[in-house]
Amino acid sequence: MTISKAKIKYIRALETKKHRDAEGVFVAEGPKVVGELLAKTPAKLLVATPQWQLSNAVQEDTELITVSNDELHKLSFMQAPQQVLAVFPKLFEGESTTADTIETNELTLMLDGIQDPGNLGTIIRLADWFGIRHVVCSNDTVDVYNPKVVQATMGSIARVKVSYTPLEPLLDALPPSFPVYGTLLDGDSIYTQQLSANGIIVMGNEGKGLSQGVRKRVTHRLLIPSFNIGEERAESLNVANATAIVCAEFRRQGAIGKGEKVV
Repeated sequence: MTISKAKIKYIRALETKKHRDAEGVFVAEGPKVVGELLAKTPAKLLVATPQWQLSNAVQEDTELITVSNDELHKLSFMQAPQQVLAVFPKLFEGESTTADTIETNELTLMLDGIQDPGNLGTIIRLADWFGIRHVVCSNDTVDVYNPKVVQATMGSIARVKVSYTPLEPLLDALPPSFPVYGTLLDGDSIYTQQLSANGIIVMGNEGKGLSQGVRKRVTHRLLIPSFNIGEERAESLNVANATAIVCAEFRRQGAIGKGEKVV
C-alpha cells in the first residue's frame, strides 16, 4: 500500500505544536519508542515497513500503512528512520496540575523554562531512571510532544507524567514546610547538604537559570561544585547533566538512609 499525499501532509504537519494541539496527537518513531508507547496505549496510525510488521502485532482499530524504507524516509523527522512511525493520542490530556496532584511523599522534578528539546527528553529519561514519576514544566518550557523530545526520551515518556502549569502559584499552594530545592550559583554544595526523600527539585533555563519568581520560592539552595580549581574551566553544566548529578545525589543519600550498600 502506497501512502497518500494527504496522509503525508497530515503527518508532516504534526511537527508543529499548533497542529499537534489541534489534533490531540503526537508522533513517535523507531521500534524502541513506539514499542514502549504501544505497551501503554494503542496508536491511531502506524506507518511501518514489512520488516517491522514481521515481529510486531497491530491492534485491529489501529490504521496500518505499509511503506518502503524510502517512503518512510520522506515522512520521518529523523535523519535515519527506523522501520516504524506512529501517531498516538496525547498522554495525560485534560489532567490539571495543582498542589493536590503533587505527591508529598515523593520527589518531583520541576523545569523552569527549559528550551532545548534534547534536554527535556533526556531529563524525562533521567526521571524514569531515578524513579521520579512526575515532571512539572513551566508553560514556556518546550513542548513534550515535540518529535525531538519524544525521541530523546527513548520511551520514558510512556512512564513519566509530564504536565504544564504556572510554577509560582503552584509553589505557593504547597505546604510551607514542603522542601523546594533549586540549583543556584550562590547555593551550598549538594555534597554537604542533608537531602530529603521527598520534595520539589527545580532545574532552570539553559542560559538564565531559575526565573526570579521561582528563585524566591526555593527553600534549599544547592550548588554543584566544580572540582577544577584552575583559571580555565567550564563555565557551567548542561542542564540535563546537572539534573543527573542532582537526582543521583538525592537517591544516593536515600539509599544510605535505608541502610543499603552504595558502591
